[in-house]
Amino acid sequence: MSLRIAVVGVGHLGRHHARILASLPGAELVAVVDKQPARAAEIAAANGTSPFVDYREVLGQVDAVTLAVPTELHREIALPFLSAGVPVLVEKPIARSLEEADEMIAAAARARVALAVGHTERFNPAVATARALLADPRFIEVHRLGTFPERSLDIDVVFDLMIHDLDVVLSVVHAEVESIEAVGVPVLTGRVDIANARVRFANGCVANLTASRISRDRVRKIRFFQPSAYLSIDYAAQKVEVWQLVKNNGAPPSIQGGDLDVTNEEPLKRELADFVDAVASGRAPVVTGEDGRRALALAQQITDRMTAA
Repeated sequence: MSLRIAVVGVGHLGRHHARILASLPGAELVAVVDKQPARAAEIAAANGTSPFVDYREVLGQVDAVTLAVPTELHREIALPFLSAGVPVLVEKPIARSLEEADEMIAAAARARVALAVGHTERFNPAVATARALLADPRFIEVHRLGTFPERSLDIDVVFDLMIHDLDVVLSVVHAEVESIEAVGVPVLTGRVDIANARVRFANGCVANLTASRISRDRVRKIRFFQPSAYLSIDYAAQKVEVWQLVKNNGAPPSIQGGDLDVTNEEPLKRELADFVDAVASGRAPVVTGEDGRRALALAQQITDRMTAA
């Protein structure tokens, strides 16, 4: 039996939620919701489903919902669904504050339903391929550079872009944050448009992250340095490069490596498939509400450090 699912917010990202869910095995897209009636009707027609302008209209008609609305609306829309026992996947960041995130997590726990957070890079095939080879990285270098956008200008670049990589780093480094150095500059908007953070963990690992939405070129790369090995991930190209120090039975060690085989697939499709399967099977999603909160907390610490500096 297919999971009856609705998408709330079918703008820049939500339209892709609708497109994928309309043909995803195990899911039946029964509704799309958008406050703009014409937009809701357009996306509904394109995906063979019903349009609505108020999310409350689909309560009681769905088994799960995905939210691709502005961050400031995440808590307001998620809570009625969670309280009604409807699992929710909400786009990143989980909420605009830790207090709101805690309310959402608590509501999901009370209803014993899944709360997933759309940190899509966790589902990038390149990340999945590299993860098996990551062992105690000592230094992580991240560059996420983009051209000036027409959306998400209501939040700092840390919450808009860097938070993707904060989630990936936190999923790899199993230690508490010990210290943070950070700088951010508002260049074209009243918000921080370019930022750098240096995060030191209790186990000695250091992550250096740069995020920009005012660059000429688009770069989305993360590199891991660990004892005897170096791994480089190109998120956009879904490529992984690995170089390792190989000992040769008494002979001088050699450096060997190159590109790994990666089966390319749309990360958002993998994310939505994980959510549908988690709801159907009763297991936790790969990226939980608690994971989303941890990434939000670190993003907030970084922006607080910028302000203090």
